Amino acid sequence: MSAPPPLPFTTPDRPLTWLITGCSSGFGLSLLRLVQANGHNLIATSRYPSRTPELVAEVEKNGGKWLALDVDDKNSPALIDSLESSGTHIDVLVNNAGYAIFSVVESFADEELRAMMESLYFGPARLMRAVLPYMRKRRFGIVVNMSTGAALEGRDSMGGYSAAKAALDGMLLLARPFNIRTLIVFLGTFNTNMGNAALLSKNPLPDDYKGMPSEKLIEIMSSGQFDADGDKDKAMKAVYEVVLGEGVGKGLEAERYLPLGRDLAARMLQVRESYAHTMEVFGEVCNNVYRDGK
Repeated sequence: MSAPPPLPFTTPDRPLTWLITGCSSGFGLSLLRLVQANGHNLIATSRYPSRTPELVAEVEKNGGKWLALDVDDKNSPALIDSLESSGTHIDVLVNNAGYAIFSVVESFADEELRAMMESLYFGPARLMRAVLPYMRKRRFGIVVNMSTGAALEGRDSMGGYSAAKAALDGMLLLARPFNIRTLIVFLGTFNTNMGNAALLSKNPLPDDYKGMPSEKLIEIMSSGQFDADGDKDKAMKAVYEVVLGEGVGKGLEAERYLPLGRDLAARMLQVRESYAHTMEVFGEVCNNVYRDGK
């Protein structure tokens, strides 16, 4: 039996209200400017708005709000409840805030892994759970989760970051009957501040890893000489258009994933080939562990 066609998704013909996390730089800052330039309502957030007064002034001058929000805070859903109760109805939630700690898996401190899971999985999941009842009641909403090629397969010194991002990717929203869609954006390398903001584990790298790819990547990230291939503004323009169902996203509202970046494209092909190889090797075994009589 073939799967039923996806339910049609409709977007109101009006300015949408966007809530974006992690707006003080990079993708968040690029996307918020695009949102405001196109006449939508914006709620920008960051942990410390006082550190970027010029950006706060820019957003407020253009009619938006800039609010303090720490996604690690277990009370963060209160912000959504407060906005909704005051008449600000969130149409688009963009989970963008995050960071990475680099190390080989065996060297991570337990608190480092837990901290990344808090920021990259539990925090966004809290906001999703908070906003969904309101979206469901209105029968419209879009959740955008910024992911990474690292979530497709952990590499070298990115195992902790990969796992946290993959966890959020796995939290699928089965809310299409309520006219709510999820867009997972798989990102390659872009000219954001991630390279300079990346952290290294407090634990030293074991000597056996000297000269290996993991050590080389850590050296690149810690030196601030990370040479990204992608243009963040081009990427966010694509995200904006796919969310709105216009431009490159026209007619593609049913799509769940958006891959961005030439390096990401190559990585996705490698992952696909890896799974294809696995089925060539173990396909017969995979298909012959069924219960007799079934």
